[in-house]
Amino acid sequence: MKIHQEDLLFLVMPSIHPQCQDLASQVNQIIELLQKNPELRVHHDTSPLETSLQKAIAPKFEIVFAGAFSAGKSMLINALLERELLYSAEGHATGTECYIEYAPPQEERVVLTFLSEAEIRSQASILAQILNIDLKDVNINQTPIMEELKGICDDLIRQEGGHNKSELGKQANALKLLLSGFEANREKIHTTQNATYSMEQFNFTNLSEAASYARRGKNSAVLKRLDYYCYHPLLEDGNVLVDLPGIDAPIKKDAELAYSKIEDPNTSAVVCVLKPASAGDLTQAETDLLERLKTNPAIRDRVFYVFNRIDQTWYNGQLRQRLDNLINTEFNHTNRIYKTSGLLGFYGSQIKHTSFDNRFGLDTIFAETIKGVEGEEETPQFISEFNNYCANSGKLTRTDFRVSVHGYESPNRNYERILTEWGTPLIEQLITDSGINIFKEEISRYLKDEKQPELYKNLANDLQSICMPLRESYQDLQRDLDSEPQEIEAMKKQKLADLNNQLQEIGHGYYQYINDQVNLIITNENKAFNQDFQRLQNRFVNYLDELLNNFSVADTYSLAVKSHPRNQTAPLIAVLVEALYHIANALEDLLKDGLKDLVGNFIQNLTYDVRQQDCYRNLYRLLGDDGGIEKELQDLQTKLLYALQSEASTECDRYVRESPQFYSEGTFSIYQFRETLKQTSQAYDSSAMVESEPAIRQLLRLDFEPKIDRTIRQVFRQTINQTIKTNLIPMAKKMADSILQKYDVARENLKQTLEQEAKEKIAYNQQLTQELNSDAITYNQAITNINSCLEAMDINDHDLPLIHIEH
Repeated sequence: MKIHQEDLLFLVMPSIHPQCQDLASQVNQIIELLQKNPELRVHHDTSPLETSLQKAIAPKFEIVFAGAFSAGKSMLINALLERELLYSAEGHATGTECYIEYAPPQEERVVLTFLSEAEIRSQASILAQILNIDLKDVNINQTPIMEELKGICDDLIRQEGGHNKSELGKQANALKLLLSGFEANREKIHTTQNATYSMEQFNFTNLSEAASYARRGKNSAVLKRLDYYCYHPLLEDGNVLVDLPGIDAPIKKDAELAYSKIEDPNTSAVVCVLKPASAGDLTQAETDLLERLKTNPAIRDRVFYVFNRIDQTWYNGQLRQRLDNLINTEFNHTNRIYKTSGLLGFYGSQIKHTSFDNRFGLDTIFAETIKGVEGEEETPQFISEFNNYCANSGKLTRTDFRVSVHGYESPNRNYERILTEWGTPLIEQLITDSGINIFKEEISRYLKDEKQPELYKNLANDLQSICMPLRESYQDLQRDLDSEPQEIEAMKKQKLADLNNQLQEIGHGYYQYINDQVNLIITNENKAFNQDFQRLQNRFVNYLDELLNNFSVADTYSLAVKSHPRNQTAPLIAVLVEALYHIANALEDLLKDGLKDLVGNFIQNLTYDVRQQDCYRNLYRLLGDDGGIEKELQDLQTKLLYALQSEASTECDRYVRESPQFYSEGTFSIYQFRETLKQTSQAYDSSAMVESEPAIRQLLRLDFEPKIDRTIRQVFRQTINQTIKTNLIPMAKKMADSILQKYDVARENLKQTLEQEAKEKIAYNQQLTQELNSDAITYNQAITNINSCLEAMDINDHDLPLIHIEH
């Protein structure tokens, strides 16, 4: 894959040094040079280099926040930016994708993309199934069905003691918000398409208004994607924060969306927001997430592990110990580990800007969440956690803060009083203890100081694995070309001097090839030969059946009587003798005929394969012919066929003799013989003999089948192998010696063509040298520029090697 810098959506990130502007084309030049070399191309994969190049020059650096449902991803992003952009509520399983990019202060905006009605209907059906709501049709366009569904959700939430108290309550709340969101935004939702709107189309005048709309639970539930463009130093230099649905989201499609983004090549880094600080252990979904991270080469080791909700361990020593053990055993491979409380860190950053006049945010930040029935204020989650922090966390014991939480005061009143007494210093201490500052500082430092050098170091390392073999290849080729004669006479002299060695190598190559082919025959690895032998086996075995089926006792009896003119009858033994001769001879004829095909195909295939060998082609070039190789192979065919047919005659001649076991006591064959003898003794003319024909055939089968089986399956393949070996190996050795003796012929033939060959060779070497020098210059120019880029990025220990060009 060739990467074109001009194909990117934007020009270049502002931080890229001017000396790195043409980096893509320079790296592509190195890749093209590698692709020109077939051997290097096969053994060196350039995809890691292409990925690292893409990362180094990409205008965006996408940081995906990934984690389980309710891990606190959205709150953590809000805390990093110190702005309440993303919806974050315990138990709300949002399926919204959120992308947060940089924009100058005066250009902040939001682009909102809604789910389609079809997607909302699908999600409602899935949630209804999870909640075991028995409705035949979840029709969100029918008001009675919508009201019934919301009523069921309210009942489930009450039964569970609230929407945060159980998974069932959370799912019921998610369905209620989805239905309410559809009703509230019906005119903005398309039936099948995802409708997209700018914030101006909603008459929002600023980012805060648009974000406030998107954060409302019912609106968030029906939004498919949010694209925020806001001002924050963390987002400079092309950094994009990506918030996605939980990897264990109840809607499977939402969970797969998260995984697909984690594995997307555009993803540059991942912040894993993990729950063991509150759950005690990694969930199965979190374990799967850590495994899936390893499959994306675009991420490498750019993974940050955030154990959120760390405040839960302040009140539970066992939970704290389990978390420490988990980190020490499962995460000892990295130092990018952070313990945070996104909730405390974010709201701490917000209440810094409040005062006694607005009750430290109760009348502003928390105004919506404290509204209760009959005028009684609800307690926001942050207020409860703040009071718990002051009273029970132990974090303030080694400070100058002497904070008291009074049981006779309401949580909200305690909150107001404590902040009135201790003010901003206590808030700063809270933020420090939340771990958000450390995480923010580390992320900021990485993005500002480490990100770009790391990307370029990765690129340099991947380039090194390509440049080293490429340089060695050029240098090896240059040495080979330098060692070649540059003049025609010198070239001719070298060729003639090397002639004897060439003939010797050709002879050795031919002998080795024939030896290898013989070994393939012996080890049953010659597929074509095995198939031919299998056909011969089948023909031989089937021919016995054919002979026995066509066997005529009457004809055989007649032959036996004709052999003895004085007699008018013949014994069973005489009939069997004639049959033994007849069948044995017929089998011999078939075996000999089959051997013609076997040997003929073998020599034909061998001759064809020999012609394809370098040794044959080189010999033909030196001599102008094959030196008699093919004639030797044809002569060999005659010798092999004669030898094997002689073996066939000997083997089949032995069939005339009965097997020693044929008449052994206790065998079926002797029993069959005696029963047949009883039948043939019923009369002295041929009738009794003819009537016993089936029994006589069976007798002959009992005698011949073991003989044929031994021949075709045990004896004759070894005979063939041995015959081939004892004929081919000496022939190949003789031919190798003969080739070596053809020096004079080769020399005379070579003299006639050598001058032209020398001219062509020298011209070819000169062309090769020019190409080599041209490629080396291209390589050196690209590498010099890349090294200058690395140096400009203060990467001084990754210089790539240059090629020394001989002039």
